[in-house]
Amino acid sequence: MPVPAPNEPVLDLSPSPGDDVRTTTCYMCACRCGIKVWTTDGKIRYIQGNPAHPVNQGVLCAKGAAGIMQHYSPARLSRPLLRVGERGSGEFREIEWGEALQIATDWLRPIRERNPDELAFFTGRDQSQALTGWWAQQFGTINYAAHGGFCSVNMAAGGLYTLGGSFWEFGEPDWAHTRYLMLWGVAEDHDSNPLKLGLGRLKERGAKIVAINPVRSGYGAIADEWIGIRPGTDGLFAFALIHELLRNDHVDLDYLVRYADAHWLVIRDPGAADDGLFARDGEGRPLCAARVDRPAASRDESPPSASGPEAWRLALADAIDISPLVVGEYALADGRTAVPVFQLIAERYLDPQYSPDAVSERCGIPAGTIRRIARELAAAAFEHPVRLPVAWTDAWGREHDEMVGRPVAMHAMRGISAHSNGFHTCRALHVLQLLLGAVDTPGSFRFQPPYPKPVPPPNRPGKTRRADGSLDAPPLGFVHAPEDLLVDARGEPRRIDHAFSWSYPLSAHGMLHTVIRNAHAGDPYPIDTLMLFMANMSWNSAMNTGETMQWLTDKGDDGEYRIPHIIYSDAYASEMVAYADLVLPDTTYLERFDAISLLDRPISDADGAADAIRHPVFDPATQAGADGRPRDVRGFQSVLLDLGARLGLPGMVDADGAPNYRDYADYIVRHERAPGVGLLAGWRGDGAQHGKGAPNPGQLQRYIDNGGYWREEIPEHARYFKMANRGYLQWAQGKGFLGAGDAIALQLYAEPVQRFRLAAQGHGAHVPPPQHRQRVATYFDPLPLWYEPFEHAQTGAEHTHPFPLHAITQRPMFMYHAWGSQNAWLRQIAARNWLYLHPDTGAKYGIGDEDWVEVVSHHGSITVQAKFAGNVQPDTVWSWNAIGKRRGAWKLAKDAPEGERGFLLNHLISDHTPRGDYANADPVTGQAAWFDLRVNLRPATAVDDCTQPQFAPLPGAVPDDHPLRYGAPLRRRNRGERAR
Repeated sequence: MPVPAPNEPVLDLSPSPGDDVRTTTCYMCACRCGIKVWTTDGKIRYIQGNPAHPVNQGVLCAKGAAGIMQHYSPARLSRPLLRVGERGSGEFREIEWGEALQIATDWLRPIRERNPDELAFFTGRDQSQALTGWWAQQFGTINYAAHGGFCSVNMAAGGLYTLGGSFWEFGEPDWAHTRYLMLWGVAEDHDSNPLKLGLGRLKERGAKIVAINPVRSGYGAIADEWIGIRPGTDGLFAFALIHELLRNDHVDLDYLVRYADAHWLVIRDPGAADDGLFARDGEGRPLCAARVDRPAASRDESPPSASGPEAWRLALADAIDISPLVVGEYALADGRTAVPVFQLIAERYLDPQYSPDAVSERCGIPAGTIRRIARELAAAAFEHPVRLPVAWTDAWGREHDEMVGRPVAMHAMRGISAHSNGFHTCRALHVLQLLLGAVDTPGSFRFQPPYPKPVPPPNRPGKTRRADGSLDAPPLGFVHAPEDLLVDARGEPRRIDHAFSWSYPLSAHGMLHTVIRNAHAGDPYPIDTLMLFMANMSWNSAMNTGETMQWLTDKGDDGEYRIPHIIYSDAYASEMVAYADLVLPDTTYLERFDAISLLDRPISDADGAADAIRHPVFDPATQAGADGRPRDVRGFQSVLLDLGARLGLPGMVDADGAPNYRDYADYIVRHERAPGVGLLAGWRGDGAQHGKGAPNPGQLQRYIDNGGYWREEIPEHARYFKMANRGYLQWAQGKGFLGAGDAIALQLYAEPVQRFRLAAQGHGAHVPPPQHRQRVATYFDPLPLWYEPFEHAQTGAEHTHPFPLHAITQRPMFMYHAWGSQNAWLRQIAARNWLYLHPDTGAKYGIGDEDWVEVVSHHGSITVQAKFAGNVQPDTVWSWNAIGKRRGAWKLAKDAPEGERGFLLNHLISDHTPRGDYANADPVTGQAAWFDLRVNLRPATAVDDCTQPQFAPLPGAVPDDHPLRYGAPLRRRNRGERAR
């Protein structure tokens, strides 16, 4: 009798993730990875990484996968809202778009006719600054900025005034050839998937990874060595490494004179108007001293001189076939003295104050460790050079049969940037790289197109208005000298945030963190309307959170709000919504077009230029809100263009006053920033042109057909030495990235910074008011320097400090700013936060694991729950950023852990220095000094099982208490299909 077949279940070994798939770009962090969105019955079934996408190559993180719950979040806004109660009460009535746009137009039109600067337009992490900045320029307001001043302007300015590029998303380590990688202050939320891919490659090859951070988490956890540095001392550590390299003659002088300004002569004439500037010829070209080893015959050389350490002559610094001198003093034609930049470098950093023994205690790093790291850097750079058999031609026409590089790379982020000494720290790291010859060579840090730019970039901030009311340049840019500042005849700030003033001259990204205080105070003048996009200014995007809420609601003696009108746009019911007068609901990232533009924050890699789009996977009208009704939302970029047309702004209407652009998608395709240069570089003109070309009506479809992105590889011979590689410079010029194909000299010595020091000494037509002169003279040093972060220096002496502990926030890899911490799936990873401290610190302060503690700063106090963690430097406490929520916001349950056990360190951070004279910011760039916070700890005496402070819950519809689930109907459907 035959044995019956077993009753096996029917298994689908190759299930389809859905019945339709669209490729687009993720928006769950700044990575901008390629994703595939699978749908079933018009609902998202699955989000996966796009294996073909150049950014992530198919890798997707928790944030990207949880984009499903971002799209279906209960916190999504559904309709325009008009405030009907007091500001902050959260009382609104729903209105139609026609009324909303008419109200906004009625508020904005008189401003533009009267004084466009009465509009302050500031945006958060919107990733569309190429549009928002242009819109502000066309409106004519100088009061525009985005998120960077809050986040990373020290990184950007430090790099762009040194290398013409920077860390962050504008450069990357040479993952294929690096043997030694240093990660300085790197958080896990930024650029996470490319970093994970790269770090994996390094681990496979056995390269050494060193993480410098007060906290060991994320990338630091897989590093071969963790340097638990004290916050704010990274610059000192870098200087000690520089000291050791110089002391042991471990410096790439050939690289420095070929690609940098090490040999350029600097005038030494104390008290003179040009002291500290480069010595130049009659045409303004920098000069150097060159050895006399042949008769003077070239037009760019002067007759020999016998003075100086050896026979020498003046020569153009970029001349070829000369032997520049990098040390010594040299007499100029007028008899004055000049010295090479490298001489100044050696004089400063060989000083014993920068020795490992001198900085060890302050940094919390043993002197022996510092010396060893310096030896390891030198060994990796000079004993194991990378040689690629690739022929190339430099900018001066010299042919090279190979590319030789130093396999030492560095990557840095907010941890070094968000201090009041961050600009100089960023510059210090770049000087360290340059001394090793480790910028854009095989094995080192590499530029990503469209970088490098000229140093500094040529675009200066707009200052004056044209006849049509628009600004003469975009509101943000790069100041080259005091005459570029936005100050009035008395030297007082012209911008509401005080950016580009004598207080913060190089504030290239503006100063989002100062806007509300200044607008409330009418400093330097009252504004009429504050327009914000994705900037949660009443909560986690504010230092001095409690006072910020007060400023938003404060009224003058006339009973009117001191900030008369607030327009806010967001996709979600953040804490800021309650403080708006008019709310314009944005779409989710799966419901709109976006341009990830080379004019904005590029997604290029070191081997190729790339950009991308988002395109609608869903029509928002078909996507019900939390109340079950269809949502009536519009992409803010399209709303801006609509408002611009209603206001008749230049470039947004034609000669007859009709709108120039149908919506943002139309703008992406047809707008040109310069002839042939638009937001997208791919498939221009007839579809065969890339980089530059006429608008192509079919461009967006070409992107969609190609998976949502465009990428063009740099020719192999042009991938390294981009600052001086003729092949790259000509390629970049052809793509519109550079205006000319000239070599870009890397700058150890920042001459634009010295121009401000001279102004502070009274030289020139533009000098700072008396109250700013000492500040400018002190901090505008053309060589990087280190000084104590302001909060520490102004609140106590080193050994008797009332606030002896540093307090910082870490960005968790599984969330990004506040966006992810309302996401139902990501909340399962962390729905509350703790104050983490080392067990030895707990013992010192009488605090046990999970005790409630009071954390006190010079500005305020919070009560939170402590948790022991061995992954932190003992003088530092830390927490995850932006987990804490105000109750009633984000449509979280009324007893959500984020509201009861979550907290912000923001409540402890003042937006002004302890002295109250300047913003709590870097004096050069104005970057918010988040990580300067100093605190003390003591056991909490009265605890009600909630963190403090607590604010009154924001009113509004509270979601049901049942768990938020997604996907059950799809699972039931699939089970039914399998059963059939």
